[in-house]
Amino acid sequence: MPSPLPLPAPLAAAAHGADAAGLICGYLFDGEASSPPRPLDLDEAALWLQEVADARPDTGGVGKGEPAGTPPYAWLHFNLSHAQAQRWLERHAGLPDSFYEALREGTHSTRIERDDDALVAVINDLHFDFGFEPSDIATLWIGVGPRLVVTARTRPLRSVDDLRLAVRTGEAPRSTTELLERLMRTQADVLVGVVRTVTGRIDAIEDALLARRPDAQRARLGEMRRVLVRLQRLLAPEPAALFRLLQRPPAWMAEADAQGLRDASEEFSVVLRDMHGLQERVKLLQEEIAASVQEDNNRSLFVLTVVTVLALPINILAGLFGMNVGGIPLAENPHGFWHLVAIVATFTAVAAWLAFRKKK
Repeated sequence: MPSPLPLPAPLAAAAHGADAAGLICGYLFDGEASSPPRPLDLDEAALWLQEVADARPDTGGVGKGEPAGTPPYAWLHFNLSHAQAQRWLERHAGLPDSFYEALREGTHSTRIERDDDALVAVINDLHFDFGFEPSDIATLWIGVGPRLVVTARTRPLRSVDDLRLAVRTGEAPRSTTELLERLMRTQADVLVGVVRTVTGRIDAIEDALLARRPDAQRARLGEMRRVLVRLQRLLAPEPAALFRLLQRPPAWMAEADAQGLRDASEEFSVVLRDMHGLQERVKLLQEEIAASVQEDNNRSLFVLTVVTVLALPINILAGLFGMNVGGIPLAENPHGFWHLVAIVATFTAVAAWLAFRKKK
């Protein structure tokens, strides 16, 4: 087994304060993938970033003017709920100003763009405890240079946690671009799981609909459609933004890495198309359920109308013959009651015939 990636000598003395500024995890990668990733705490990360910056005094910071090859790089993942996280990043990370502006403004609109010689991305992802609620979607801010990847979020996200688990088990992307590609592929895998779950739920709802039990499924369909629409709206710009970026990639991005991002973008687009198809399927089911409910309502309204029409003759005659005035017909006739019954029955039969004839 290869030995762990060695750190610079000054880092051996720093071994505390890993969460002092909201650092969730940090890893140092060997660009040649000859050794497993090395965990970094906050102090080690600060010293390593300072050494990288001092080694390139002409560039003014991480991510500018990197030579060809695959040098070691770091991945730092922060919790922005910590008050010191953004301040630490501004002091040590050396990322473009647009990245910090996105953090300060809390930008949620999806974008992936180039700023000078670094990449700045704002993407949306699912909460770790995603429960098919529209509110279970949060934002991940990403800054990428040739020697550093910074990801920051306010709530735990599924894709990043899956990527952390993969890195912890020994996976080591060769470059910062490949790490971004892995993140996108992980995000696509999470969405595939969502699509499969929604598909299973829709199948169950279709079975219930065929069994003539639509009422209990209307709320579930509405929830799933809201989630799918929100995901589609937030995630759909991501492949297009990445495609625009790859038209003019940074100089340090290798062609193989750029092709990997293109492939990941295509996979992501396929998942988004599947989600769009699910939206249409949910919409059709909602329309079918609405039509079924409307048909039941019309049937109930027709029955109520028929009962009202059938009761109309007897109500009219009862009202007329119930008045205490003189001259009421058949009042002295010993068979008057049966005469009235015959009259009411005749009118009721005629009304029923007219009502059912119109129904047919």
